[in-house]
Amino acid sequence: MPPVLNCETSSSKATNANTENGFKLNDDDEFSKKLVISNAVDNESKSDQNSNFDDDDDDEPLLRENPNRFVLFPIQYHDIWIMYKKAEASFWTVEEVDLSRDIAHWNQLNANEKHFITHVLAFFAASDGIVNENLAERFIRDVQIPEARCFYGFQIAIENVHSEMYSLLINTYVSDRSEQDFLFNAIRNLPCVEKKAKWAIRWTQDDSVTFAERLIAFAAVEGIFFSGSFAAIFWLKKRGLMPGLTFSNELISRDEGLHCDFACLLFHHIRNRPSPQRIVDIIIDAVSIEQEFLTDALPVSLIGMNSKLMSDYIEYCADRLLVELNCEKHYKTANPFEFMEQISLEGKSNFFEKRVAEYQKSGVMSRPEDQIFVTDADF
Repeated sequence: MPPVLNCETSSSKATNANTENGFKLNDDDEFSKKLVISNAVDNESKSDQNSNFDDDDDDEPLLRENPNRFVLFPIQYHDIWIMYKKAEASFWTVEEVDLSRDIAHWNQLNANEKHFITHVLAFFAASDGIVNENLAERFIRDVQIPEARCFYGFQIAIENVHSEMYSLLINTYVSDRSEQDFLFNAIRNLPCVEKKAKWAIRWTQDDSVTFAERLIAFAAVEGIFFSGSFAAIFWLKKRGLMPGLTFSNELISRDEGLHCDFACLLFHHIRNRPSPQRIVDIIIDAVSIEQEFLTDALPVSLIGMNSKLMSDYIEYCADRLLVELNCEKHYKTANPFEFMEQISLEGKSNFFEKRVAEYQKSGVMSRPEDQIFVTDADF
């Protein structure tokens, strides 16, 4: 395995990283006991803040106690319901991704390229579990409207598929068991992955933040933390490499884009929104961590990409998210990767060659009147 640059450190250096920002980790696998925040917020002031934030959240229609939450119909939030149906229509499983040709490509990659891919996959393998923990412990309990709970339930299911896909990719490309274990435990073994994980988990565990702030933070996780890594894998597709990896990346990036859009949609239903500056501060924080991850700790130069352009791309994604959150662009950076525009286009692949990432399950997005069989249609 090649040198890990800033991503791996000695045990002593890792120990220092583990205590940074108030997170106390030890060698007894304390991280897996949910990364308890020891010094992040003063308990007394936190208690005072909670009462204020709870009052704000109690006034939110999405969060207010709803005695009708156990019955789905009649639909009250049609825009949220449509997003759920989009998620349902786009469901897929790992068995649909063909990895048979990837091994030959993998054997042709150099050590730096292999290192980059495995460590990005290691981050992804852990990140979906973090997203699901927030969904299960926070969002699906906080939100009282059944339409949104339907979406979150389906998001949990597809995040499980993502996690399985990333784990399968690591198993396929890495044959050494000790290296597999190292990558599967990246949150504890790689400080650069740990830093991103801690940022996300902090928003799940910190009771002093509002639902709206938590919503913005996880929109940043899926819209910013994932964006650079998605672009790096699509760069491999541009080079004609790793068809199984890049196709799974198409499917997953489409899903995460939908999840980010859903967070923005819910944000528009929020009455007590954070100030624009507070929103910008959350996004800037996420951008800083992602830029450090892909230009310093695990630089994209390892696979031949330009680190400065990657930094610009992350800022471009952040501005796009800020606009969706009713804020002004902060960075005003143009998209430096023209090839990434193709992700948003409708799939033009031959249907009989492969299932395209824009595939939807038959009939799910159709209206009942669209499914009536007729014998006198004009062609």
